[in-house]
Amino acid sequence: MIQKTFGIFLLVVFLIASFICAVKAAALTSFQTDDFSGSGVCALCHSRLTDEAGNDVSNDAQWRSTMMANASKDPLWQAKISAEVALVAGMENGFALGQIIQEKCSRCHMGMARYQALTDGTPKDQIFVLEDNAGFLGFLDRNHYLHEAAMDGVSCTLCHQIISDNLGSKDSFTGLYEIDTNTVSPNRILYGPYKNPLRNPMQRNTGFWPTDHASGNQLGDSAHCGSCHTLYTPALSVHGKKLKDFPEQTTYLEWKHSQFKQTCQDCHLPHAEGAVVISNRPRRLAARSPFGQHHYVGSNSFMVNLLKTNAADLGVTADVTHLDATISRTLYQLQKNTATVAAEALLSDGLLTVTVDVTNLAGHKFPSGLPSRRAWLSVTVADIYGNTLFESGAPLADGRISGNNAAVDPQTFEPHYTMINSTDQVQIYEPVMLNYEGEVTYTLLRAHDYIKDNRLLPAGFNKGTAPRDIAVYGVAETDDDFIGGSDRVVYEISGILAQPANVTVTVKLLFQTLSYPFIEDLGSIETDKVVSFMALYNREKNDPIVIDFIEITPTQSY
Repeated sequence: MIQKTFGIFLLVVFLIASFICAVKAAALTSFQTDDFSGSGVCALCHSRLTDEAGNDVSNDAQWRSTMMANASKDPLWQAKISAEVALVAGMENGFALGQIIQEKCSRCHMGMARYQALTDGTPKDQIFVLEDNAGFLGFLDRNHYLHEAAMDGVSCTLCHQIISDNLGSKDSFTGLYEIDTNTVSPNRILYGPYKNPLRNPMQRNTGFWPTDHASGNQLGDSAHCGSCHTLYTPALSVHGKKLKDFPEQTTYLEWKHSQFKQTCQDCHLPHAEGAVVISNRPRRLAARSPFGQHHYVGSNSFMVNLLKTNAADLGVTADVTHLDATISRTLYQLQKNTATVAAEALLSDGLLTVTVDVTNLAGHKFPSGLPSRRAWLSVTVADIYGNTLFESGAPLADGRISGNNAAVDPQTFEPHYTMINSTDQVQIYEPVMLNYEGEVTYTLLRAHDYIKDNRLLPAGFNKGTAPRDIAVYGVAETDDDFIGGSDRVVYEISGILAQPANVTVTVKLLFQTLSYPFIEDLGSIETDKVVSFMALYNREKNDPIVIDFIEITPTQSY
C-alpha cells in the first residue's frame, strides 16, 4: 500500500514537473552578427530587475510577450505578406513586385536581418521574407544565415542602435531609420537614455559601447517610433504599375497633428515606480530614474492571445505568465486610456432620443495602425423584463456586426452617421480603402484612396488643416459634431411605449483587431501561410473588446 501511494506521489511529481517544463519560457536567441546581437545576450544583465515597489520590471520579461518581440513570428503578418505576393504574381513584373513588398515589410518586422544583409552586400532586390522565392532564400527559411536575427523581431540592438539623423522626416518613414554600421566590436555604439553609463561591462561582454543621454535622447522622441509607425505602400494598377504611394498606417503623423502632449514612449513604455538598478551586474550600480518599462502594449490583445494558445508551434519565447501579463496590460490600456462614452436619453410620446458622445483619449486616431481594425457603437434599448426593444450594432458570433452593409456585401460599407433611427444602421469607426478602379479593396498593394475614414480623432486634431494622408474621408468630413477628440451621434427610436423608469438604454463602444471583411478577404487567398493562419484564427473567438459602456434610464419630457 505504501509502495503504491509512493508511486502515485512520484507520478504526480513527474506530471507537475512536466507541466512546469511545458509552460517555461523558451530561451531567447543569443546570435551574434557583425552589427547585431540577440535579445538573449542583453537579457543576461537586464533581467531580474525590480522597481522601488518590488515589481519585476525586467526588460526581457516584459518585452518577450509583446507584438514587438513577435513581429516576425506573427502568423497574420506572414499570411498577409504571402497573400499580397500571390495577388501581384499575375501582374506584369509580378516577381519583382512581390520582392519589393517583402523587402519593405522586412524593414520593421525583421529589421536586424534586413539591415545586416544589406551591410553584408546582399543586393536590395534579393531581400526576401518568404521561404520560396525562385531559388532565393527568405528570412523565414531556417537555412538562411540570418534566420535567427530575423526571428528575434524588433529587438534590443535594433532600436538602441537607431541614430537620430533623419528621424521625424519623410526620409525615415516606412522603416528607413538609419544605423551606423561603420563601427566595429567592441566599439559599436548603443544608445541609452542615461548620462555617464558604466561602459566596460557591456563593452567587454557584448561588444557594444553604451553612450550617454546627450547622444541617445532620440530614444524618448516619438519620431523614433514614427519611422516604422508611418507606412506607405505602393498603389498598383491592375497591371502592376505603381500609381502613387498610399498612406497605409500613419500613427505618428496623426499624433503630430494633434495637441497631445505625451510622447509615444510615455504611454507605451510607462515609467516604473521610482528608480531601478538597470542591470543585475555589477551589483554596485546606482539606481536610475525614470525607467521606461518595456510593455509595448497597443490594442492587439487578440493576436497576443493567439500567440499564447499556439506558443510552441509559433516559436514564441514567452511563457504563459508573460503573455497573460501583456494581455492584461493591453486590456487595461484599451479600457482605461483609449476612449469613453457618455449618453443622455429623453422619452417623449413614444419617441426615445439618445445622444451619445464618444471621447478619444489616445494621442492618435482610434483605431490606428493596420486598416483591419474597427470600433463601433452598440446601442440597446430594453424593457423591465429584459426584452430588446431596439438594437444597433450587435456583435455576432462569427465576428460580423449586425446591420453592417459590408457583412452582406464586401463591396459596400457602412456610412458615417450623425443620426441613427433604424436597427440596420450602425456607427462604425473605420478606414475603408478603394483601388484605382473605385472598388472597395482589402489588398494593401491595390489601395489607392480612402472613401471612408471616420476613426476617432485625437484631441486638437484639426480636420480642416489635416494633410490628405491623415485626413477625414466621407460624411464625417462635414459632420460638425465629429471633431478632434470626440464625436456625437443621436439615436431617434420610435414606438417606445413603456414608462421611462421601465426602460434601460445600454451604450457600448466596442473594438475589434481584425474586422470580418478583412479576414474573409484574406481567407479567400489560399497560400500555405494563409491556410495556416486561418486554421489558428478559426480556433479563436473574435469577440470584440468592450472599451467603455454606460447604462441609463431615460428622463420624461412633457
